[in-house]
Amino acid sequence: MKMKPPITNWLRATCPILLAGLLLGADRPTVEVTIADTTGSRSVEKHTQASVVRDYLAAWHAMGQAMEQNQPELLDAFFVGVAKDKLAETVRAQQNLGIQSAYQEQSHHLQIVFYSPEGLSIQLLDDVEYDLVIGKHGKTLGTQHVRTRYVAVLTPTESKWKVRIFQGGS
Repeated sequence: MKMKPPITNWLRATCPILLAGLLLGADRPTVEVTIADTTGSRSVEKHTQASVVRDYLAAWHAMGQAMEQNQPELLDAFFVGVAKDKLAETVRAQQNLGIQSAYQEQSHHLQIVFYSPEGLSIQLLDDVEYDLVIGKHGKTLGTQHVRTRYVAVLTPTESKWKVRIFQGGS
C-alpha cells in the first residue's frame, strides 16, 4: 500500500480554505477549519465543507457591510430566520442612534460540529477575533478588540448556504 506524503494530506485539507481566501480577496482574515468527531451526524464532503466555509465568511462580510452602511437589506443574501431578524434589529438600532460599526476580522477558527443526516443543516463553532470600530458622522468614537465564540447553524438554499442561527458568546 502506497502512503501519501503528509504534505498531500495537508493540501487536501487546506485547499477549501485557501480557495475561500482567494475568492474573498487578500485582505481577509486567516481561517482555520477542523471537523469535530461528528458521531451520529452525516460525514462532511470536501465540496460541502468548501461551500459552507465560503458562504459563512461571505455572511460575515455581508454583516459587516450592513452594519457599516446601516442597510439591513444587505443581510438578505446570506442570513435567514432568527439570525437575519436579530441582525436587522441591530442595524435599525444603530440607525436610530446615528452610529455605524465596522468589523475588521483578523481570524476565524471554524469547527464543524454537526451535519444533519438529511443534509438540511450544519452547525459551526467559530472562535473569531476582530476589531470592532464604532463611528458617528465619519468620526471614530472607539475601537474594541474582541475574541469570542459564535455558534452558527447554516441551511442550504437553491444556490448557497445561509446562516439561520448566529449567536455570539464570551
